[in-house]
Amino acid sequence: MTLLVLATGGTIASRLDEHGAVVPAVAPADLLAAVPGLDALGPLEVEEVARVNGWNIDPATMVRVAERARAALLGGGVDGVVVTHGTDTVEETLYLTDLLAGEATDRGAIAFACAMRSGSDVAADGPRNLLHAAVVAAAPAARGRGALLCVNDEIHAARWVTKTDTTNVSTFRSPPAGPVGAIERGRPRFFLDTPARPPRGGDVDLDVALLKAYSGMGDRLLRHLVDGDVSGVVIEGTGAGNVPGALVPAIERAIGSGVPVVIASRCWTGRTVPIYGGPGGGVTLDGLGVIRSNGLNGPKARLALMVALGVTRDLDGLRAWFADA
Repeated sequence: MTLLVLATGGTIASRLDEHGAVVPAVAPADLLAAVPGLDALGPLEVEEVARVNGWNIDPATMVRVAERARAALLGGGVDGVVVTHGTDTVEETLYLTDLLAGEATDRGAIAFACAMRSGSDVAADGPRNLLHAAVVAAAPAARGRGALLCVNDEIHAARWVTKTDTTNVSTFRSPPAGPVGAIERGRPRFFLDTPARPPRGGDVDLDVALLKAYSGMGDRLLRHLVDGDVSGVVIEGTGAGNVPGALVPAIERAIGSGVPVVIASRCWTGRTVPIYGGPGGGVTLDGLGVIRSNGLNGPKARLALMVALGVTRDLDGLRAWFADA
């Protein structure tokens, strides 16, 4: 059983510096050496993709992680992949990997590990999470489930999991489904299936913007994006997917110019659905031709649109793709 570990930095690979700040400072080999029992799982191959904090991971690096994991599994040289990552954006890299890995996860599992406490903390959670991610990556029962997050003795699906607290070690939640599994006595137990994934296509289009709607919002930002030839826009609206009415002319202009507009919600759970008429209401937006995010939050909807644009540029085709996202 050979596992590939892709390291990207984050708190899991961090220590306190001389100024008392937590910084990524641990080489991947040293990170693995600090985990008791990890070597018992079999040979480990290690690659450092990046050594940065989670908030400095960009989509291009996320794609590199996803494509390397996919290639490693399809190449047959490894039986599973572990990714170490910062917590701030792990749900994004996790979800993009879930979308891009495709059938590769049928051959081997992909499990992410992260930490809320650095290695300098007396109660560091990184080693335990990393061990559990390796156990999951090596488990035949984890295959075919897409990319998974292993944290705090829980296993979460990429589509659902999100960071909910700024500092608490139990920050990760998966509304509305909850975790899909747990680590019990050192072994993974799954009790929910992971959601199906839409097909991947060609190159990922990274030029997708995310706007968060707020009361009294005007259309200046959206007009600026459309004038700059952005490939797509996600708007995280309110409630069931509504936006301030002042945005409507710019949304209409964007769609008329061939720029897809996806509507997500800032709510924790629930899908965006057309209920309200009037300026900025969901029914009005549907009439303009917006695409609904199918329950994805704003950051994940942005990544989904990046992938979807590699499949099709047709608005109806994108709408159908998101229905399966």
